[in-house]
Amino acid sequence: MSQSEATGTASRTNYIQPVIAGALAAIVGYASTFTLVLAALTAAGASPQQAGSGLMSVCIAIGILNIIVSARIRLPVSFAWSTPGVAFLLTVGEPVGGFPAVAGAFLFAAGLIVLTGLIKPLARLIAAIPAAIANAMLAGMLLSLCLAPVTAVAEMPALAIPVLLAWVIGLRFARRYAVPIAVVVTGILLATTTHLPAGALDGTWPTLVPVMPAFTLDAIVRIGLPLYVVTMASQNLPGIAVLKANGFTPSPAPLFILTGLGSAATAFFGGHSSNLAAITAAICAGPEAHPDPDKRWPAPIAAGAVYLLLAPGAALAAAFIAASPPLLIQAVAGLALLSSLAAALAGALAVEETRLPAILTFVATASGITIIGVGAPFWGLVGGIAMLAMMRLGVRPLPQP
Repeated sequence: MSQSEATGTASRTNYIQPVIAGALAAIVGYASTFTLVLAALTAAGASPQQAGSGLMSVCIAIGILNIIVSARIRLPVSFAWSTPGVAFLLTVGEPVGGFPAVAGAFLFAAGLIVLTGLIKPLARLIAAIPAAIANAMLAGMLLSLCLAPVTAVAEMPALAIPVLLAWVIGLRFARRYAVPIAVVVTGILLATTTHLPAGALDGTWPTLVPVMPAFTLDAIVRIGLPLYVVTMASQNLPGIAVLKANGFTPSPAPLFILTGLGSAATAFFGGHSSNLAAITAAICAGPEAHPDPDKRWPAPIAAGAVYLLLAPGAALAAAFIAASPPLLIQAVAGLALLSSLAAALAGALAVEETRLPAILTFVATASGITIIGVGAPFWGLVGGIAMLAMMRLGVRPLPQP
């Protein structure tokens, strides 16, 4: 083999790991919450066709964002839909004005996200998050998912143990491909054990259904403003923190503008919001995507391609994934994120001065609490930064008993 051929083979090999990691991130992101998206849009007054259109439009938007942004800036910046946003949407019901008013609220929230990117002090404030606090928040976000493999072994040993063994064997003999090996074993198990219920594929595939947004005070106050706060606090802020914890420091302002514009586009088809990925971003930006940080950027591109493939085939994907054990899918993601959890904990606890604020951030984020509709990552971030500021001002915490 010539030197040029050897170089080409090595280059292709270098891309295999991030591509598989990105595909896994998209599958985990889609499989974990697509039913929640459909349920939330339906609860807000969408017809089945409008709900399918909303899901399809967001898949297209985040697919395009993942591909274009990562290819342009050569950084593993990942995009996803707002899971906390749809969870919140489930609780508010249909507003005055029906689903067009909901689309108007989506458009309003998107406009606020764009303004956040345009107002530079806000973007600079987000970029100034201390690294230890960012790592601690990331660790707290990853903890529950990293516990999934253990939970899966206890609840479904026949499926989980082969996956876990495949991962361990991969670590021993082919460390870089341990997670891909586990994914392949999981795919084989699901293909041979998952049975679609009768009528699961009845009906047509989703199509984009235009929705003309209507602006009502009720929808803006009940949906638009809270959706903006939840998306920024529980997705965009943690998304920047995940990147920072893995050594990447992109300018947040352009990313917020792009996600806001993407969200505005999907609002006209019933989609709620596009934003920076948080937990699944760790799969693309962490060491499991590639040992070399400079070679992780193809992972979001692969994730974007998978989202674009899932968009028109949402009916089939929904039927298959809904019939699969969600805990097993979460377990594979947990295995992929163990390295990221270890690195985040090491970064959070490395400096004694920031250790206690970091631990506070970690436990608050891992608690999963929700206060006034805002999730635990935001409160962990606020608590850790407040404690760090207090300690640096010379005010010491009360002594331990």
